[in-house]
Amino acid sequence: MPPESLPLPAAVLWDMDGTLIDTEPFWIDTECKLMAEHGVSWTSADGLTLVGLPLLESARILQTAGLDLPAPTIVDALVGRMRERLAQHMPWRDGVPTLLRHLADARVPCAIVSMSYRSLVTLVADAAPPGTFSSLVAGDEVTNGKPHPEPYLLAARKLGVDIRDCVAIEDSPPGVGSALAAGAATLAVQTHVPIPPAPGLSRVASLTDVDLALLARLHGGEVIDFIPQDDPRRTVGRHRRNPPKFGT
Repeated sequence: MPPESLPLPAAVLWDMDGTLIDTEPFWIDTECKLMAEHGVSWTSADGLTLVGLPLLESARILQTAGLDLPAPTIVDALVGRMRERLAQHMPWRDGVPTLLRHLADARVPCAIVSMSYRSLVTLVADAAPPGTFSSLVAGDEVTNGKPHPEPYLLAARKLGVDIRDCVAIEDSPPGVGSALAAGAATLAVQTHVPIPPAPGLSRVASLTDVDLALLARLHGGEVIDFIPQDDPRRTVGRHRRNPPKFGT
């Protein structure tokens, strides 16, 4: 537990794809197969450009690449195939089950804030122990998707907390932009895509580096950077910011 001088955040707001669960390879494979079925070339590198974007925006990019289907039809196809994959296997990221369990023990509420649609977000939430997530925000329930601040502001409002008392955990530039714009203390987990340094942004290479004490420090205004020393994107120093299987 963190020292009493550093209280825990009022809530922790979690991005889903790439942060809670390692689904970006699933999404990219699903996109590639859908495009191939319609005779359109799409690569893993292309798929990485969609990480963190709202699904309808991703669909429009696929249309621009040559997929001749209505955007809602594209989204329905991707979501349906992703549901089938997640029903077979839920790929929790390293460190997530332990951190969620510690947050539950400390009675810190958690919310999922995702650009995936409600049917996928609910599937992930239901795979966690009951009560793990107090609220869900899905991409088909907001007017403005990430990087707009609306998703995170809505999550805080649903929980009845001040967004400035929350820590948001993200893995993509659009998600980081959304969380920072909303006013949350923001922690980026650098996984599939680079997360450039930004004022007020903390970065880690893995959630195995994160515990309650670190979340308390972020809530208290500290900004940290745990990107490895040999990574050219690493920011040196620390400063203050300006106002596996589950259960194992």
